[in-house]
Amino acid sequence: MTAFSLDPRLAADTRPVIDLPLSRLVMMRAVDHPWLILVPRQPDLVEILDLSEHDRRWLFDEVAEVAAALKAETGADKLNIGALGNVVAQLHVHVIARFRDDPAWPNPVWGRPAQRPRGSDVDADLAARLARRLAGS
Repeated sequence: MTAFSLDPRLAADTRPVIDLPLSRLVMMRAVDHPWLILVPRQPDLVEILDLSEHDRRWLFDEVAEVAAALKAETGADKLNIGALGNVVAQLHVHVIARFRDDPAWPNPVWGRPAQRPRGSDVDADLAARLARRLAGS
């Protein structure tokens, strides 16, 4: 068994937000909308079923907690939540805030270039607010 490390593609495309009890929470850079990713801090995970039953429940609790925090901080019209893993095999769960006026609405966000990338100051501020909110829960 190897130690946990964030997949290099995820590390390159994200900024850290906070470590939760099970997962590392990171935020995608240079995208049209707030996009968070939870990565359980256990080595060699690919599928949700690779987690123990206890940790699967824990992951879904963290997803719900992160989703609620993201919705509260952004006022999103809709949240998209998914675990695809076709490009990055490491188990990770996307939590994406969607707005009726975002450039991709109502279509999926996957595989499209950002039309109006969020700025690093905006991302840093949101990441800090989310970290404070999640640390307090």
